[in-house]
Amino acid sequence: MATTLDFAELADHVGESLGSSEWFTINQARVQAFADATEDHQWIHLDQERAKSGPFGTTIAHGYLTLSLFPRLYREVVQLTGVGMTVNYGADKLRFTGPVPVGSKVRLSATLKSVEPKAGGQLATIGATIEVEGAERPAIVTDILFLLYPS
Repeated sequence: MATTLDFAELADHVGESLGSSEWFTINQARVQAFADATEDHQWIHLDQERAKSGPFGTTIAHGYLTLSLFPRLYREVVQLTGVGMTVNYGADKLRFTGPVPVGSKVRLSATLKSVEPKAGGQLATIGATIEVEGAERPAIVTDILFLLYPS
């Protein structure tokens, strides 16, 4: 169940956990589609036979594919009210800390790290961790920045 926050009250929730998304399965078809869209056809992502003898024993998702799932997973974590427009503003301290084997499940855990006035709106920094089910380390640790404008 998503946390609901209102634009006018965001600053009151700085430091709070926003929760986690549901688990989402990464399949080979999604990895192939991402490879085709980005023209990143490295064997570790696509060649299932060769990947069996590679460092992970299977194909893995692209790091940027995993990062690109943030908006989809974030919608399960937070619903914002009083927001007329959201602009992706960037990512700070982005680290790909572990592989995402094809067939595994990932989820997003998020924390509201800061909110500050900016350009007629608010700049929100979301501490984001994309976990891999059963893995020791998360796949991604980063701060995602959104510029939010009131409705």
